[in-house]
Amino acid sequence: MAYDKAIKTPILSGGVGWQSIGKEELEIATELLTNPELLWRYRKDSYTTKFEQMACEMTGAKHALFVNSGTSALSCCLASLGIGPGDEVIVSAYTYIATASACIEVGAVPVPCEIDNSLGIDPVDLEKKITPYTKCVILTHMQGVPACIDEVRAVAKKHGLYMIEDCCQAIGAKYKGKFCGVVSDAFAWSLNYYKNITCGEGGCFFTSNDDNYARGYYQSDPAGIMWNNGIGEGSNVPYFTRAGYRASELCGGVAYAQLHKLEGNLAATRKLKKTLLGALDPNPKHYTRQIVGDPEGDCGVSFAMIANSAEECKALTEALDREGLAVGSAYGNGAFPDRHIFTYWSGITNRTGATEKNYPWHDPAYKGEVDYEKTACPKTLDILSRSLRIGIHLNLTEQNMLEFAEAINKADASF
Repeated sequence: MAYDKAIKTPILSGGVGWQSIGKEELEIATELLTNPELLWRYRKDSYTTKFEQMACEMTGAKHALFVNSGTSALSCCLASLGIGPGDEVIVSAYTYIATASACIEVGAVPVPCEIDNSLGIDPVDLEKKITPYTKCVILTHMQGVPACIDEVRAVAKKHGLYMIEDCCQAIGAKYKGKFCGVVSDAFAWSLNYYKNITCGEGGCFFTSNDDNYARGYYQSDPAGIMWNNGIGEGSNVPYFTRAGYRASELCGGVAYAQLHKLEGNLAATRKLKKTLLGALDPNPKHYTRQIVGDPEGDCGVSFAMIANSAEECKALTEALDREGLAVGSAYGNGAFPDRHIFTYWSGITNRTGATEKNYPWHDPAYKGEVDYEKTACPKTLDILSRSLRIGIHLNLTEQNMLEFAEAINKADASF
């Protein structure tokens, strides 16, 4: 007799942002392409400007600047705070390589920090990683889950550090009723294909400080104030020319249409995750649930459980597979080389710059020494080697969630 697997309903592939693309995005794209004179990003009443205005109204931030990627948005965050050569920026050892790359873009050195069971920065290790050269910490909210912001902010405040929130994977996440990032010095969104809203590629830099906004804007556009768009006027910051992150109006138009769908997208994913959590055994034997900084503000696009040991992780993985649910650990055990884990940031860990001078590590302004060996963050690798994650998207149903929960409960009780 065939084994009665928990998973009976097909598990469809899908996404969140791209899954919601429809006639609204098509209408704006068609309007712009059939009227190419409208494609200039800085024209009056551009869709890009409308996106920025709506994003400010939604989040509560004073300023928003739409750029061409989340990486660029993070670079604007750093430049806005005057971070540069000689400075260290503490980043999570579990974040997309772009978080660390943005530091290098402005001439600073990224320093990886351990995570805890929130899969966000461990405030205990954060304090250990602070040196006389540390200027800033970037807190990443991974996979739509708000990290434990207050604990990290307390350490940053104690040591006089700037705090940036990398919300690229968590557009729409909230913490204690406010959008993640809005209480910090700056924050960033990504509108990449995989994100909660998307325009293919895009990003947004946010701040509520006028001078910081001017610096971030100058970082984003080499022509800067030459466009006579009013950005930066009245600021106390001298104009400078730097990189080129100006986004296209076509992306801005799609982003504007997508932003209207954010709350609907997340209402759906949050409902799905709530169904999953409600059907899980509240007292599992072999794993603990990821710590969520604010469950009410969780985007609901992922669920993670952390096995109590490597042996239990292996047993859970095999038991889940028998139930029809294929889930693997984030690190090790044959997992693919995930660029969200610091050991795979080869362009950074080997300290190779664009030239043989290998800046920023060999910049004369930098007096520190950073450790990129596996021993720098062993706790992170241990946690990730025991972490099993399920993605939640708009093509899944409540029945899928109930079956996922049944599979997890059966697997946990099977040994």
